Amino acid sequence: MPEQSLSQTSIYSARPTLRVNGQEDERVSELLLAMVMEEAEGGMSTLELRFVNIAATGDGGTEPAFGAASALRLGAEIGVYAGDAASPREIFLGKVSALEMVCDFGSPPELVVLAEDALTLARRGRRSRIYDAMTPAGVVGAVAAELGLQAQVDGLTAPVATWARINETDLGFLRRLLARFDADLQVVGSRLQVAPRQDVRRGGIDLTLGNQLSRVRIIADLAHQATATTVTGWNAADGAAVRGEASTVSAAGPGRGKNGPDWAREVFGERSEHVGGLAVVSDAEAAAVSAAALDQRARRFVRAEGTAEGNAQLRVGCHVTLSRVSPQFDNTYYVVRARHLFDMRQGYRTEFEAECAFLGQ
Repeated sequence: MPEQSLSQTSIYSARPTLRVNGQEDERVSELLLAMVMEEAEGGMSTLELRFVNIAATGDGGTEPAFGAASALRLGAEIGVYAGDAASPREIFLGKVSALEMVCDFGSPPELVVLAEDALTLARRGRRSRIYDAMTPAGVVGAVAAELGLQAQVDGLTAPVATWARINETDLGFLRRLLARFDADLQVVGSRLQVAPRQDVRRGGIDLTLGNQLSRVRIIADLAHQATATTVTGWNAADGAAVRGEASTVSAAGPGRGKNGPDWAREVFGERSEHVGGLAVVSDAEAAAVSAAALDQRARRFVRAEGTAEGNAQLRVGCHVTLSRVSPQFDNTYYVVRARHLFDMRQGYRTEFEAECAFLGQ
């Protein structure tokens, strides 16, 4: 499919729109010098805003733009909207966690604002807790409730088990738990969204090299590809060993061509990788964990990193189709990291990292 235009007009303003505590602030938006918003798999978006910290007064003088009485203070809620300024899309909502003053001879003073999304609470405190007779989805719901977030979980209804965490942050525990089942988490506003990786598609975008895609680097790497994965454990109740093995990719994600394990088998022959350090108590759980491990390796076979015209829809979980790069690398990739940048020199642009399990032929 051809690229979709980023605006209904050929010339448009892509200057970010900022809202502080839910209100648009003209001074905040007008004095913005630069923005970096970054997000990745596993949740937690961060924001850096740089402002000129001096403003003109009505009598021809100047004053600090953001003083102690400014709404732009520690703890303030800040929202960032990007894209065509006539119809921008929200790309960040969180709270200011740090303020920095930068004063340099010959340049106006600057205020740097750092913020994190709603998962900031999930990384701050550590807990030790047992979740007894619960599904993974139930555990996610319990942790989300403790954080004041609304859980939206797709699947993850098995197994029912006892889950232990010892001196782990909420975010670290959730990431560890969900990695076992090849699932991802993101926070949108006050909603904690969790789903198996194969079911995640937060939109689709077509990018053509030389048009909206200005730069790209892609590598197909067999170094970490395996043709099978195994997991073993012990069932204390039955006094029996458990084992799981996966040799077929089941959740490869978007794209087409020959997958990484098949390329590895053709080039190097069979190579099984044992996944250690994980406690499993049944053959079914061991099979699920080994399948997740093989799928995760396979999806990292082809990695792309590039820069595109600023696009507020280019987010983690988006499927991006790259064209006019090379016949074997033109494919559909899953975005695993995105950085939305704005400054007064280069304007609005989006850097991204994406992965694909397949190499075209």
